[in-house]
Amino acid sequence: MVLSRSSSTTYLRLCILSALGVFALSSNAATTDDAIVSNNALPEVELDKIVVTATRTPTKTSNVIAQTRVVDKDDLKRFQGQNALDIIKRQPGISHYTNGGAGTTSNFYMRGYNNKQILVLIDGVRYSSLSAGGATLSLLPADQIDRIEILYGASGSSIYGADAMGGVIQVFTKGTNIDRSNVSVTAGIGSHNEYLYGTSAQFVNQTGTTLSLSASHNETDGYNATLPSNLPSQTDDDGFKSDNYSLLFSQKINDNFKLGINGIYSKSTTDIDAYDDYNTNVPVPALKHAFSDQNSGAASAYLEHSDDNSNTKLTYGYSIDETITYETDLKNGSKYDTNQQQINLVRVQDLPIGKAIIGAEHLTQELESNVYTAKDRKIKSGFLGYLVSHNNIDAQANVRYDDYSDFDSKTTYNLGAAYHLNSEFRVGANYAKGYRAPTFNDLYGPASWGSNPNLKPETSDNYEAFIEYVNQTQSTRLTGYNNKVKELIASDGISTVEYPYGKNINIDKAKTKGITLTSDWNMNNYLFGLSYDYQKATDDSDYTGKVDYLGKPIDYNGNFLSIRPEHQGLVYAGYRLPSLDVRAEYQYVGDYYSGLANTDSQVVDSYGLFNISGNYKLTDNLSMTARLNNITNKKYVTLPGYNTDGTNFFTSLTYNWF
Repeated sequence: MVLSRSSSTTYLRLCILSALGVFALSSNAATTDDAIVSNNALPEVELDKIVVTATRTPTKTSNVIAQTRVVDKDDLKRFQGQNALDIIKRQPGISHYTNGGAGTTSNFYMRGYNNKQILVLIDGVRYSSLSAGGATLSLLPADQIDRIEILYGASGSSIYGADAMGGVIQVFTKGTNIDRSNVSVTAGIGSHNEYLYGTSAQFVNQTGTTLSLSASHNETDGYNATLPSNLPSQTDDDGFKSDNYSLLFSQKINDNFKLGINGIYSKSTTDIDAYDDYNTNVPVPALKHAFSDQNSGAASAYLEHSDDNSNTKLTYGYSIDETITYETDLKNGSKYDTNQQQINLVRVQDLPIGKAIIGAEHLTQELESNVYTAKDRKIKSGFLGYLVSHNNIDAQANVRYDDYSDFDSKTTYNLGAAYHLNSEFRVGANYAKGYRAPTFNDLYGPASWGSNPNLKPETSDNYEAFIEYVNQTQSTRLTGYNNKVKELIASDGISTVEYPYGKNINIDKAKTKGITLTSDWNMNNYLFGLSYDYQKATDDSDYTGKVDYLGKPIDYNGNFLSIRPEHQGLVYAGYRLPSLDVRAEYQYVGDYYSGLANTDSQVVDSYGLFNISGNYKLTDNLSMTARLNNITNKKYVTLPGYNTDGTNFFTSLTYNWF
């Protein structure tokens, strides 16, 4: 059955009221049950979580210097039917835009840096597009993920290398933490004729064997991604479908050795809007709709040795980001196939005071495209780190050397320290040097794109200071940061026969100052918190004598960078019991510009979104999840000319056999 927009809205609002009623009744019933539940049976909310990404070894967040965020499996339940980008865009310090629904073009930003300058890892393996740069988080389904760790700032550059100027986002495959064997099936439905079905099997025994297998299918008719003022003839819905798989296996050989493999893979098709869709002068046979086929994911295999004083891990990883887009006919697709292979050896050694982390890595990056030819890139790396939490001092120092095959070597480092004023208060500061390697489009693409094989990496200096208050009921942190970026890649604006729109060179600069306040509270069964970000990201380039490709002088010095709102924040409140977990949130995004010129036509108005989500355990084996987004049906855009979704929902049932 297909409903009109007005009918759908009415239906969804009834769903909202019904769901709220269910949760309210469930809450009352659960409260009554809670009176006879022992304290040991109550759900535990761990504010001081364990994070790996920030140091490359398991470390409490209360001992990490740089700001971190962990989205665990309980949080991920609220995002059933959604993807990693849906999760990330609701975290502190992150802004975004999309050109439509699932699978369409998107970009996300962290502390003023765009997704090309933010490194994404899947189980420690690099995941990104070598052509355009950045990772397509919208292709990673939430139901195949165990947890997500976010490291803010550039300290990740000295741990993981290039493209971590703005931070590191690491996705861990489903099944990473298995407490007991089980088999489950899930079925869900949502707005725009969305449906999801999947199954998962997890096995663990006393001999040290762990196995997790998961598969799911997600499909939706989508919604119209373009506004009439942008592409007047593109009023069709843009559908999306994907098949998703994840695997995790580990085997304990003896008390010291362990081996394992893990991976996640998604095969998807996205309907898109393109100029050739409504250009009548296209080859025959023409496609009815433009679309893009995508294959993405990562896999790794490892051998690990541990004893009382050290841990050594040898890992081989492989990731892909393959896309072919058809805008006219099936014989005229634009193909960009990325694959990255890496081998790394990391040893963590306990010292009399602190830990030493030493490692070596070899990375090969390859791109196969029918648009242009690119050279393979090979990087040989070595890194050394020191981590200490002793008495009232936390400290971290890292240095990394990367030897590139297509430009000069780079050395990055960071140094941070924090002091515990008492058992709850901590203050600290961190400095990090970062860089971004040019994408293959930057280096090897057609001259009309301004591509230049002589480009150098972009570089940055990043300063961070914080004050933090953590106890058993709450965790609050105020972080201030100041980032300066040099040698940004941009067009010189000089039109020539070979470069009609100018040639890309390392010419621009930018600076970002900001503060982030986060506060999370757990009082009995009640959860609530907030985040607020003030950010001023501006252009700092010298435009003396610079002109655009039409020969017109330009000067953007001091202008705001695009898609970087000055103000944004989120407030949430929740209630959690063994059988119930419900949360309401309000997210606010302030005004921002969609382009560096900062013209009136580039203004994107502020907006606020109200969402509610919940999980309810109907029986010991059967549970329900539901999410209602944009409850007030707010009309807003994230990029001029492109539509966003109104009120929408997703709900699912999961049955478990233990």
